[in-house]
Amino acid sequence: MRHARTSAPRLASLAALASAAVLGAATATSAPASAAPTWAPADEATITPCTMMYTDGAKCTSNFVFTDASSNVYVGYAAHCAGLGEATDTNGCLNESVPLGTKVTFNEGGSLLSEGTQVGTGTLVYSSWRTMRDLGETDENTCAYNDFALVQVDPEFVGDVNPSIPFWGGPVGIDTDGTAAGDRVYTYGNSSLRAGLEPLSPHTGISLGDDAADGGWSHPLYTVGPGIPGDSGSAFLSQDGQAVGTLSTLGLAPLPASNNIGDLAKELAYAQQHSGIAGLELVEGTEPFSPIL
Repeated sequence: MRHARTSAPRLASLAALASAAVLGAATATSAPASAAPTWAPADEATITPCTMMYTDGAKCTSNFVFTDASSNVYVGYAAHCAGLGEATDTNGCLNESVPLGTKVTFNEGGSLLSEGTQVGTGTLVYSSWRTMRDLGETDENTCAYNDFALVQVDPEFVGDVNPSIPFWGGPVGIDTDGTAAGDRVYTYGNSSLRAGLEPLSPHTGISLGDDAADGGWSHPLYTVGPGIPGDSGSAFLSQDGQAVGTLSTLGLAPLPASNNIGDLAKELAYAQQHSGIAGLELVEGTEPFSPIL
């Protein structure tokens, strides 16, 4: 900055003008702060973790709620729910998906023969499967287990969202330690195949211990009442209420009827790096975690 000698009154006048100019520039270039979302009461919300989501006829269960730096609201589910392959296709680096921008509906009260009542809509804005294909991802574990997508809730339905896990409450944060054999886990399966029978939805389970060979990307476990078609993508909490993973596959061998959940910490970190969504983060539940069945 170049300095020049001037009289005191002129210096004061210039200082005032400079201050006003700087303030004006700051006002003109700074983005207005976005108000944080206001969550619906947990017992009145129609869009929550474990709400059924339909994408071009495919049905899955949501897992957790997320926000970004602009206070947009997202609901997560499994990337394979927006896939175009067979139900047995699990490698996201090899399978096609519907395009970003595809509309997704949130439904309640569905059954084997009905999708139930639509309670909201959103837009697919991130898919780990599409992203990995676009990036040319080659890591085998990432390709096999990174099964995570985000649907941005349409603005008119944001007021219907609550981030708490039904029945259990939470999450209270994100688990980054994985699971050990014998650890208790908690989930809420909401597949329409249960015909809306809520007593069948809350589940507890036991971790079978993490396999170091997959780099911490997955956690095999058994639940009392295994996940069924339509539960894909649903949330799993650790024994202290932290978000540990998202339901990805039903195990056939060597552990029949087991479930495999993808590690949320890794899935979210990948999305934070590659989705282009600034400030993407998990929203904690408004209801306390209560591990009582």
